[in-house]
Amino acid sequence: MKIYLSVLSMLVSFTGVSQPSTEVYLFDISSSAEGISLMNMRNISSDPGYDNQPSFASNDRILFAANNHGQTDIADFNISLNKKGWFHKGSASSQYSPQKLPSSQTVLSVHLDSTGYQRLYTHSPGNATFEETIPNLRVAYFAMFNDHLMLATVLADDGMDLIMSNLNTKKTDTLLRGVGRSVHKVPNTPSMSYTVVNEEGNLDIYLLDVEDNATSYFICQLPIGIQDYAWLNDHQMILASDTKLYRYDTLDRPEWTEVASLDKMGFKDISRIAVSPDGKKIALVALPDSE
Repeated sequence: MKIYLSVLSMLVSFTGVSQPSTEVYLFDISSSAEGISLMNMRNISSDPGYDNQPSFASNDRILFAANNHGQTDIADFNISLNKKGWFHKGSASSQYSPQKLPSSQTVLSVHLDSTGYQRLYTHSPGNATFEETIPNLRVAYFAMFNDHLMLATVLADDGMDLIMSNLNTKKTDTLLRGVGRSVHKVPNTPSMSYTVVNEEGNLDIYLLDVEDNATSYFICQLPIGIQDYAWLNDHQMILASDTKLYRYDTLDRPEWTEVASLDKMGFKDISRIAVSPDGKKIALVALPDSE
């Protein structure tokens, strides 16, 4: 099933953007060849302000950017305890896109201050200290391959560039220009994925083999107007259009297929998606449906 939507403008920076009052919803997920079932819905942000950009720090813990009395801080939700706390708060800058390093408790996030200064910072666990990872690197969105290799989009004059950066050596290589915001580590593979703006102004997904000389392979085009997707496992991706979920299987027929409809859940306009490492839970960002 092919889906076509109106073209949306890309968000490349949080500066000057009116942030919607989105919420983060958590589900148990069961996937089969016939479709996907989502069960046991929980609103884990439950806040009238902006809550977005979830990432699983573990199978039992989710980080996300959350409203904290007008400040955007890193929320830390414990699934077993059903409790939201704060990983770090009190910075003069708002904090976005929190992600834990794969094999440590250190967390990275994008900081944005009132002057528009936007950089990537490292947060030390257990205390309030944080430091800039690579000076003057204007990171917008990122994903970690391991504890030191990062694939990221950085702000450029006419959009975003794709870079590979080593956080230890501080070396950064520009790979492509004119890319989208969604970058991911593909589970249980040596690959990462990213999106590129094609000739029609839509987004194509590419696979980057990090261990094989940074070789890239085309996978598919995202539906028109869609910017975000996530990996369910090493060969299946998932995305949302309003309240419907679509799956793409790289080992099966080459199209996005509707696998679930969530139109009775009390929200609309699903955007960001995150899947737990074991594939048993999924976090969705959406707008509460006032109707």
